[in-house]
Amino acid sequence: MMGGRPGQRGAPRGGRFGGPVGPLKRSTGPVIPAQERAAHKKVVRIEETVLLQTLAGRIGVKATELLMKLMQLGMTGVNINSTLDADTAKIVANEFGWDVEDTAVSEAEAIEAAQAVGKTEADEGRDPRPPVVTVMGHVDHGKTSLLDQIRKTTVAAGEAGGITQHIGAYSVDTPRGKITFLDTPGHEAFTQMRARGAQATDIVVLVVAADDGVMPQTKEAIAHARAAEVPIVVAVNKIDKPQAQPDRVRRELSEAGLVPEEWGGDTLFCEVSATTRQGVDHLLESISLQAELLDLRANPKNPAQGLVIEAELDRGRGPVASVLITDGTLERGDVIIAGAAWGKVRAMIDDRGRNIAIAGPSTPVSIIGLNEVPRAGDPVHVVKDANKAQEIAETRSNKQRKSLMPSTTKVSLEELAKAMAEAAQLDLKVIIKADVQGSVEALGEALTRLSTEKVKVTIVHAAVGAITEGDVNLAVAAKAIIVGFNVRPAGKANSLAQKEEVQIRLYSIIYEVVDDVKLAMEGLLAPTQVATNIGKAEIRQLFKISKSGMVAGCMVTEGVIRRSGKVRVIRDGATIFDGKLAALKRFKDDVREVKEGFDCGMSFDGFNDLKELDQVECYEVQEVRQSL
Repeated sequence: MMGGRPGQRGAPRGGRFGGPVGPLKRSTGPVIPAQERAAHKKVVRIEETVLLQTLAGRIGVKATELLMKLMQLGMTGVNINSTLDADTAKIVANEFGWDVEDTAVSEAEAIEAAQAVGKTEADEGRDPRPPVVTVMGHVDHGKTSLLDQIRKTTVAAGEAGGITQHIGAYSVDTPRGKITFLDTPGHEAFTQMRARGAQATDIVVLVVAADDGVMPQTKEAIAHARAAEVPIVVAVNKIDKPQAQPDRVRRELSEAGLVPEEWGGDTLFCEVSATTRQGVDHLLESISLQAELLDLRANPKNPAQGLVIEAELDRGRGPVASVLITDGTLERGDVIIAGAAWGKVRAMIDDRGRNIAIAGPSTPVSIIGLNEVPRAGDPVHVVKDANKAQEIAETRSNKQRKSLMPSTTKVSLEELAKAMAEAAQLDLKVIIKADVQGSVEALGEALTRLSTEKVKVTIVHAAVGAITEGDVNLAVAAKAIIVGFNVRPAGKANSLAQKEEVQIRLYSIIYEVVDDVKLAMEGLLAPTQVATNIGKAEIRQLFKISKSGMVAGCMVTEGVIRRSGKVRVIRDGATIFDGKLAALKRFKDDVREVKEGFDCGMSFDGFNDLKELDQVECYEVQEVRQSL
């Protein structure tokens, strides 16, 4: 049996929870100042995330207390088994007087360690690399047609409506060496896709139609290029047309800040024709000249790094990512991370559809072997170990999830008013399925921007791939419509949609999607009723008839009085009756209408309190469809 006085060896030191039974009378250890002791105890170290229960134990409070504090801070949907991110943990721990230190290794350090290549080694042996050129400009100014002339293909003929719907990357051999071209969509809804194109590029070729001049998306393209801090080469296209005005284009671009060299500026201008190939060689020469000034270099011996240009879910091949290699060399069999996706490169396909084994700097390739579809614009890295790749990808995936902590925990009158207004809004719910990730993002952005004070567009779900039965079931639950862009219903999705009366709308051009969704939004609005006056009459004499009650003998003074219309009886400027006619007669005959200048007899439905000289207004009510 163990026992003894407090302080004696073997004596119990605590009560039920291990706390001291009474104050210790003397301490044999070194005296630690209270401030240092508090500082030592007041720091909790975590690695990016922590379980709520674990955090509660480390800061010495009950999990229920911590949970209550989180709810007081405005957090919803949380329980004692929830995982908190570092920011949320810091906020709630501070409420109890504790600091939280995130000791997780940074993503850059983790990738560098996984690549097993030192910084000095990575920087050595940098060789010249081909330039990456992005073709930008307004819709229908001839970007893809010009690129066709450069690479001698007919991409534009295969595009829906002649409009490029995705980012395409093409490697072209020219007399001055290899050049990689990115062709970006021209429609304004693809602003984000064009922005990604600019971020991945060394030089921007701005295509402006000589017969059209500077348009809104031309200015957007200039803004993207300037944000990416890349030089611009202007291609004045359609120079062969009789109505071409190249000097007007130069003047308008000068006003936008792109002054031609011949006018004393530093912007290269080339007059070209995508139809006759006029000036194309001069354009390629200008691009090569600009690339030489930039002195572009990369180390082909490094593990490959790159950028996801586009991604899609192929039914036969699984996730397929179009990747632009920016540094190093990618080989078949390499383990790669692409955003929150990872995998082993099982196959690489170049822009001509050929299987290749290696891809060097500035080379665009399609990669097969990822575990999921990455997002367009995600970084790509080659690592040595598959386990490390999976770990980094899962960390990125966790970071992409929304933090549990709301952006604001305070409620103001303005926010309440806004919430009430939003509650009164009609809501059009949409599920988006598209062939590639870039289209998913662009459609989501375009449809969300259609929201107005009257009708709000809510994207319930947006993903790459065919329309499945799961999408239809989700649409049933959410009362949503399904928008398919360059995809079709798979399996029994179509029959299930018909059974459940779910609308599936299929498109290949984004203009049509936006227009149809706008019509669907207007369809949610109840039509407004508009009253239109069609005639006036004056009561001249009253007759009391036993069967019909009071009959007013009237003269039509304006327009026409119709039996089918509604009437108001007005006396001394006030409306004393608003309803229907019981009868409308000419002499003894029932008539449908009586025109101006004729007299008639009227009786009113359920109203007999009439006087001579009362005014009668006849009007019709029309339903007018509301617009956004």
